[in-house]
Order: sequence, then structure tokens, then C-alpha cells
Amino acid sequence: MSEQNPNHENLDQNVAHENIDHNDSILEETMKEFDPQNNSGEETTIENEINLDTFKARIAELEGEVKQAKESTARANAEAYNAQKRMEQEADKSKKFALQKFAKELLDIVDNLERAIENADANDPVAEGVQLTHKALVAVLTKNGVEVVDPQGEKFNADFHEAVGIDPEAAADTVGTVLQKGYSLNGRLLRPAMVRVGQ
Repeated sequence: MSEQNPNHENLDQNVAHENIDHNDSILEETMKEFDPQNNSGEETTIENEINLDTFKARIAELEGEVKQAKESTARANAEAYNAQKRMEQEADKSKKFALQKFAKELLDIVDNLERAIENADANDPVAEGVQLTHKALVAVLTKNGVEVVDPQGEKFNADFHEAVGIDPEAAADTVGTVLQKGYSLNGRLLRPAMVRVGQ
């Protein structure tokens, strides 16, 4: 085993003491440098010229930007919400009126069945089948939102009735004879009723 050199150990301790002393002296020097009592200003290392108005202006500017960003976000959220509602309404409307063209074409078949019933012999067994067919078709249309506009005796309404002549026996502005019934789909007019109106 080799013996440690006592001189070497003393040398290490001396170096350590020197480092501590040196560090302490740097700390002391730094503290003195930044101490206003010791620093007359000739050895100033950091400029201490703070303009509070500049900071206040910058803070106000940043607050304005934050407020503007919040308002923009709120507007964007509102627009997104409104767009979603519009899309839902359009989808609902499309669903409601998707059958409009198809239902309108079926009305001609309903008219033909009604004419056949009016002109059929009551004792004809085929007439009963036509009546049942007419009833079933009208039931399907009603189930899908199609409603009859039969305005006989009602006040004439140009939005739902189409005047095609004068009924001398009807009161003024009142529907007398209904030549062809009208129909609506979920409240929207499919076909106006063709009527004669009193004068």
C-alpha cells in the first residue's frame, strides 16, 4: 500500500481554501457593485432608466389585443352555432319536402279515382274496389303530411285557391263550387284548389 503524501493533502486543502476565498471575494465585489451606497454611478453596469409610461402603454395595448381576441372568438362561436342551426333547419326542410314532386304527381291519380267513383254505378262491385283504393291512397298521403284543401263555403284566399270562374249563387268573395280540390304538404301548398267564386 502506498502512503498518502501529507504535503499533497495540505496542497488540496490550500487550493480549496483559495477557491472559497476567491468565490467570497467575487460575491462581495458583485454586491458592492450593485449597492447604491458603494456605487456612485461611475461604474454603473446596468442602466436603471425605466419609463413606466412605456410599460403602461404596452400593457394597455396587450389588454386591447386580448379583448379583441376574445370578441373574435365569441363572434366565431356565434357564427358556427348559427351555421349549425341553419344546416339543421335546411336538413329538416329537405326531409319534409323531399316527397313534394312525387306527392304532386300522385294527386292526378287521386283525381282520376274520385272521378271514377263519382261516375260509377253504386251496384258495380268494381266501384267498391276503386273506393277502397282511393281511401288507401289518401291515407298514405295524409300519413306523409299531404292534406286536402277543400274550401267550399270558405272565404276566397288567393294563396290557396285559384279562381277559374264566377258562381252566381255564392256570396261575394266566397268559394261556391270547387272544381278541383287543392293539396298542401306539411303546410306548403302543393296545388291550389280550382274554384268558382261569388261576385
